Amino acid sequence: MIEQAAALAGRSCPLRYRYGPQAIAAAPQRAADKLYVIGGLYGNLPALDAIEQMAAREAGPVTLCFNGDFNWFNVDDAGFRALNQRVLQHEAIAGNVEAELAADGDAAGCGCAYPDHVDAAVVERSNRIHARLKATAQCHADLTARLGSLPLFARYDVGDCRVAVVHGDAESLAGWRFGVDDIDKPDHAEWLQRAFEDAQVDVFASTHTCEPVLKRLLVKGSCAAVINNGAAGMPNAGGKYPGLITRIGLAPSPHPVAYGTQIAGVFVDALPVACDQERWTRMFLANWPEQSDAHVSYFSRIEG
Repeated sequence: MIEQAAALAGRSCPLRYRYGPQAIAAAPQRAADKLYVIGGLYGNLPALDAIEQMAAREAGPVTLCFNGDFNWFNVDDAGFRALNQRVLQHEAIAGNVEAELAADGDAAGCGCAYPDHVDAAVVERSNRIHARLKATAQCHADLTARLGSLPLFARYDVGDCRVAVVHGDAESLAGWRFGVDDIDKPDHAEWLQRAFEDAQVDVFASTHTCEPVLKRLLVKGSCAAVINNGAAGMPNAGGKYPGLITRIGLAPSPHPVAYGTQIAGVFVDALPVACDQERWTRMFLANWPEQSDAHVSYFSRIEG
């Protein structure tokens, strides 16, 4: 029984993660002229500096929504506190990392719900990374309580474009169906159509799978899109892009655009996040030296 529970940790999707597109349709709508969706910051404070500076250079206010996994490598007390205090000044939803920091017990491990094709060693390292982060979080009960109260999704109106911000997919906080490996599977096409129809949105903005995706499709004759920013705090697409965030705005982006589209007259773009990479590498190595779990799993990607 113990071995079976250990095998499920990091691969299972807890029932408390599930919501479904009908719940998204019933969610309150918030208005925004410019929306930054920031997924997978992973504790990268220099990237957060860069994102806040990008928002400050926009004409007019910007709504920042952190859609989960803004914690990960920030296992030091100062880094954990600094990042969460800043993120929680903005709008945020939970990722699996945050959901499991506030959870009783460790049955779900990191909460990633990794699919079968992910190597068991990767899953085990992720569970150990999360356990170390959770030990830090337990020393910051005020922040952990706030993380535990975060919603699982959010809904915005940017002009005429209806946006669902999720961490995973339309069904679950840890769903993988908006990932690059699943988004174009023929047997997912009908599910994807229903997800848009039932959620009553034009755009799903997600993260979780750690790889960027932009997929356009027609839903009842109208253009819709899934945009997954991959990771705001790590390089993407084999180093082709640095960290990426999603920007959804009435006006074009004043910043360089990696790729994008227009939906319902609104600009939906992935923006590169050019942070102080040397500073970030030093901060990472201070917590995760060579041969540590995070170094083995992520350092080659962080080097870009």
